[in-house]
Amino acid sequence: MIEAISMLAWLAGVSGAPVPAVDPLTQPITTSRSAEWLTPAEPEEIFGETYLVGFGGMSVALIDTGAGLVLVDGALPQAAPAILANVRKLGFDPKDIKFILSTEPHFDHAGGLAALARDTGATVVASERGAEGLRMGKHADDDPQLGYGGSWPAVAEVRAVKDGEVLKLGTTAITAVATPGHTMGSMSWRWPACEGRVCKAVVFASSLNPVSADGYRFTSKAGEPFVEGFAASYRKMDAMPCDILISAHPDNAGPGRYSDAPGACRTYADSSRKRLEKRLEEERASAQ
Repeated sequence: MIEAISMLAWLAGVSGAPVPAVDPLTQPITTSRSAEWLTPAEPEEIFGETYLVGFGGMSVALIDTGAGLVLVDGALPQAAPAILANVRKLGFDPKDIKFILSTEPHFDHAGGLAALARDTGATVVASERGAEGLRMGKHADDDPQLGYGGSWPAVAEVRAVKDGEVLKLGTTAITAVATPGHTMGSMSWRWPACEGRVCKAVVFASSLNPVSADGYRFTSKAGEPFVEGFAASYRKMDAMPCDILISAHPDNAGPGRYSDAPGACRTYADSSRKRLEKRLEEERASAQ
């Protein structure tokens, strides 16, 4: 409770306006890591009209397409006012946000989507399975983290896109890249960012962390589709153009808020591959 009150006070301070304590869409979800995830961070320009407007432990990206803005992910419900405050700090009007892209139907990345969509009028975009979870505001029945329980503000209207579908706005074409495993609806997003004649491929990668609630086994029949999903995601990450990597949780990609190291997406996939292999070995050993 103390953590929730202090978080609300901080959000009020950075947004320049009071955060309604009774706003059902921004009521805090607190965990042992929520304060770490929402460590305050100044908005930052990365390259070619691509910016970070999130936090020290949770990424939220902003793209200026020249014909409107695109936001990627929404963090926790209580983070929405601070995200919009960071958009304003960069000189943009949140009402110019046309789309909000979702990486996964989990509270830490999707909890703020309902408030952000309400306050900007933007259309939320997700994978088909992701859209189902966002509309429900809770884990899917087959989610490895279902046992954690809990819910988050549901998003009434979500535009569902398929793997490889391209969302065009202004000068920017954003490609949806299905990256299942962490959830079956996880979606990464890729777009070109240019400065003059120099263009770089930016990838906002969904979580590839093979974590679950207690008692879940990736080696079970129910876990097989997720292991296969991880494998498919690794192949995509290994192969796709990736000059700049933004990961849903920055610490999964390296020490900074993003990585522009050569092969960043391959390194990201390889790190997950090793964690999954270790997890599967431990499960097999415990079953003997």
